[in-house]
Amino acid sequence: MEFVTNISKDEYETFVSNSPNGHFMQSYTFGKIRECKGFIPHYVGLKDEGKLICATLLLEKKLFLGYSYFYAPRGYVIDFHNLELVKAFTKSLKTYAKSNKAIFIKIDPALKLHNLDPDGNIIGDENNFDVIDNLKKLGYKHMGFNLGFEKEEPRFTFRINLDRPWDEIYNGMHPTTRKILNKGNQHNLNIYKGDEKDLDAFYFTMLETAKRDRLYQASLDYYRAFYTLFHKDGLSDIYVVKVNIPSLIQTFENKINSVKDEIANLSDEKHKNKGKAQNKISDLNNQLAKLEKDLDEIKEIKEEELVLSSIITAKYGKTIWTVHGGNSNKLMGLNANYLLYYTIMQDAYNDGYKVFDCFGTCGIANPDKSNPIYGIHSFKKRLGGEYTEFIGEFDFITNKLMYKAYKVLGPIYRKMKS
Repeated sequence: MEFVTNISKDEYETFVSNSPNGHFMQSYTFGKIRECKGFIPHYVGLKDEGKLICATLLLEKKLFLGYSYFYAPRGYVIDFHNLELVKAFTKSLKTYAKSNKAIFIKIDPALKLHNLDPDGNIIGDENNFDVIDNLKKLGYKHMGFNLGFEKEEPRFTFRINLDRPWDEIYNGMHPTTRKILNKGNQHNLNIYKGDEKDLDAFYFTMLETAKRDRLYQASLDYYRAFYTLFHKDGLSDIYVVKVNIPSLIQTFENKINSVKDEIANLSDEKHKNKGKAQNKISDLNNQLAKLEKDLDEIKEIKEEELVLSSIITAKYGKTIWTVHGGNSNKLMGLNANYLLYYTIMQDAYNDGYKVFDCFGTCGIANPDKSNPIYGIHSFKKRLGGEYTEFIGEFDFITNKLMYKAYKVLGPIYRKMKS
């Protein structure tokens, strides 16, 4: 076997995109995107008889005194059950890391730990604890089974199997989700696949969401690089939902008039079933009060058109991820995010993708409503995907002394920079 560096884009992509372990975060283009955040991409692998048998994107981050570390996001692209291959690749990577003054290599493979039900209970005996044990034997330090977002990438997600009849996918959604979707686009929302001109609208929803849910927010320049570089290679789309406010006002006024007419008809003295009519009138009055309250909120909006929700996807191999997305604080009752996800899922299904990945949630299967992640987690859960837990992060240390120094000084440095 031969360790190779500077693998060409065509050769690298041919191998990674066709691998069962291929991930958009291990793609050649993702390495170029991360240059925006100060990383240096390295594309390395092992060849046997001139053919790649494993590969990885290593993102190099410069530290102090000329030292650095490597991060293989969702990597390596390798058969982790092949202990001898992982051992050989690790040995080569160790030498390569030391030659670049990298003090450790971090990996967080997108490898499922075990099967879970939607409430976080383990199903069956199938698991990948042997991979964890083997990595430990090879010198990798397991960084624990975290439940939140404190590591490089989320350790949990929801993944929907698209490789089955559409009716089965739809029926697997939560009843609340189906109830919303069954109403269709009743508010005439403009749901479309946009382009670079829509990045400002997208970023507006991201800022709103970050502030509301106390989430980290990247810069517009980063999202622009993410979308444009991936989209150029056919690996990303931007979806947007907008609403025309005058049209929405008219829709609500029509609904209000319709409810008033129904109340008037039921109030007619000639109506035969007075008791049943009064119960129905009570329900309609509650509905009317809500519609009028919503209309007042809508009329306070100054814009003629408002972006409600937006998502940037990543498409790689047979999987599509809803990577970056946000929602406006206004008119959340219109459920634009449900319609948007449903549209993306339908497009992915029609385009032949096999997996729809919601790209991250927490490891608390049923978070309390006071938890900032409650809304996001509940929404993704209601789409009917498999609650998925990955095996976690590992550090392969190549310089013990400097690694200890990094662990002490790194948090201080990051705090000073923030």
